[in-house]
Amino acid sequence: MKLYAVQHDILWEDKPANFERVASMLAKASPTPGSLIVLEEMFATGFTKNLGATREAAAGETEAFLRDLALRYQCCVIGGLVGCGASDKGRNESLAIAPDGTELGRYVKMQPFSAGEEHLVHEAGNQVVTFEFGGFKIAPFVCYDLRFPELARDSVKQGADLIIYIASWPIKRAQHWVTLLQARAIENLAWVVGVNRCGTDPSFTYPGRTMVVDPHGNIIADAADREGVLEAALDPAIASQWRADFPALRDMR
Repeated sequence: MKLYAVQHDILWEDKPANFERVASMLAKASPTPGSLIVLEEMFATGFTKNLGATREAAAGETEAFLRDLALRYQCCVIGGLVGCGASDKGRNESLAIAPDGTELGRYVKMQPFSAGEEHLVHEAGNQVVTFEFGGFKIAPFVCYDLRFPELARDSVKQGADLIIYIASWPIKRAQHWVTLLQARAIENLAWVVGVNRCGTDPSFTYPGRTMVVDPHGNIIADAADREGVLEAALDPAIASQWRADFPALRDMR
């Protein structure tokens, strides 16, 4: 399966401008039908706690944009948005849309970033989500979830062999990002994709480092710190063969 991961300098709280930027980047990349396209956490606004700029009802403009991309390129598209919670809070989501425009999965971030007071505006999700596409069982997660290995392990217990983290991960913890992505791949014998923004917002600088890690922990693609669309080929047989050759997952408790 071919992967196209979009890494851009997200324009602050400006959905139309970010839609235009992403559309232009993907047009140049010209994704192959049947591929997987992944956008960052809150790719349309940046990581802001301003619900007036982010929160959308079901089938809002960001969801519509993701669906349009899926239909246009005949690809599965995953991207981050803020939906409406049960209370007056939002929900930091990773939404997956199939090539025919139907919803494949909607994951709500289970670990809001409390150090940044995200929990004050975004309610926590309560379950791991998996779905099938391109020969993989895919588990989508969001940013701070990466620091909680039990979440990835729960997805593997459901059969996941491709774990995807979309993020707004700042540069001062860039090495943590790289190391933890490799750790999640190694301990779960799974492909891991981390899609992070680059550039700056009013509070932070972001390193990019969107990357693909194979089930052995090897980094096979790295976008460095520049805007661009990272391309990589992912083979589910590599994960299944490694799990057969080194059956550590059967010893899970």
